[in-house]
Amino acid sequence: MSDPVSWDAGLIRRYDKAGPRYTAYPSPAQYADGVVPADLVTALQESRVAGRPLSLYVHIPFCANVCYYCACTKIITKDRSRAQPYLQALEREVELTSHHLSRAQRVERLHIGGGTPTFLGHDDLRRLVDRLRDAFTLHEDDTADYSIEIDPREADWPTIGLLRELGFNRVSFGVQDLDPEVQRAINRLQSLEQTQAVMDAARALAFRSVNIDLIYGLPRQTPDSFARTLASVIEMNPDRLTLYNYAHLPDLFLPQRKISLAELPDSDSRLEIYRSSFAQLLAAGYRHIGMGQFALPDDSLGNAQEIGTLARGLQGYISGEEGDLIGLGVSAISQVGDFHCRNTGDIKLYQQSLEQNRLALHRGLKCSADDRLRRVVINELLCRYQLRFADIEQRFGIDFAIYFADCLGMLEQLHRDGVIHLSVTGIEVLPAGRPLIASVCRVFDAYQHAVDRGRYAQIL
Repeated sequence: MSDPVSWDAGLIRRYDKAGPRYTAYPSPAQYADGVVPADLVTALQESRVAGRPLSLYVHIPFCANVCYYCACTKIITKDRSRAQPYLQALEREVELTSHHLSRAQRVERLHIGGGTPTFLGHDDLRRLVDRLRDAFTLHEDDTADYSIEIDPREADWPTIGLLRELGFNRVSFGVQDLDPEVQRAINRLQSLEQTQAVMDAARALAFRSVNIDLIYGLPRQTPDSFARTLASVIEMNPDRLTLYNYAHLPDLFLPQRKISLAELPDSDSRLEIYRSSFAQLLAAGYRHIGMGQFALPDDSLGNAQEIGTLARGLQGYISGEEGDLIGLGVSAISQVGDFHCRNTGDIKLYQQSLEQNRLALHRGLKCSADDRLRRVVINELLCRYQLRFADIEQRFGIDFAIYFADCLGMLEQLHRDGVIHLSVTGIEVLPAGRPLIASVCRVFDAYQHAVDRGRYAQIL
């Protein structure tokens, strides 16, 4: 299904603007004040009545060392005891949330992210998963997708063995770049041998899928240096590989002020890194899933793309529908039916709220009928690179041309520029438009004019 991407530097310069990557619609940037715990409780109770399947996301914010590029919600400390009051609050949130759900609702997906989840010791990891199993109905037969993010500097064979024993069958390794000069510039020294060791452990222990994250556009990075990193990663043969564009937003993420603007590759070099990486991965047998995500042909993402069951959620592309997402922990996002919300990003406020038996919601929104419609349109484009107007008209009872009349001018311009093929029956994203798929989706974003571009970097 996946046609080759063609690279048109002129088109990319014209259309690659700062904006959302559409892991969710509406974007969390559109969440507003005014939501209260009762709003989430109502949504959870509606989920229970509907019997919808669940996904869990658990955020562990602690890291022993700061990586200058990182934009995640994190607490930098070498004091492992700081995790204890946080885990107590997290357990209380699990209890308060699960109380409004049914044990008949199975957890089809579990993802633990951070931060560095393996900042936690083995006893704490076991305790956390045990609490989740006590509160929710997790699968016992290894058929669900249970994943965790790993910093190879913070894990060893016994840790990987424990995670497999606890039911995790997918793992994602943060690598970013293997070049020593780049690593020094971002304060993340990580050898190839460290990464290879945890990769070998995951393979030996029969994890179903291994993902490696890389970042392009980092300081001191060149097309040649990143090609060497990618060659080493390809040699490890991960099932999935994700290329992220470094977003330099030092006003929002203070550690990024340690990165010198003069050391960042310019836009042409950054695009060349991505273009050549794309070619390198295709030559190695990987399939392009979309938005910088690649997978081997026998991975479930590749299969989902082939049969049309690919979906996109807050953790990127997934196989099949996500169900209701329950976010647990500081800054975690929940999407339960039409109610979307985010926990506070302040760990003290988070812990204080849970100590008072109150959910730690910070901002959120209730999706409108228009939000639901546009989310489907955007996800169709992201996951299938095409859109059939008749499918949308039948599902939502609209006349597509009338409903989206204000989008027609931009769609026609994209058609003239060779980004899409626009016909009376639908939209097909052309090879030159695939790197710009987020820009195509933005045409249908009702909030595009309200987006604070200072919160985003360019997609490529």
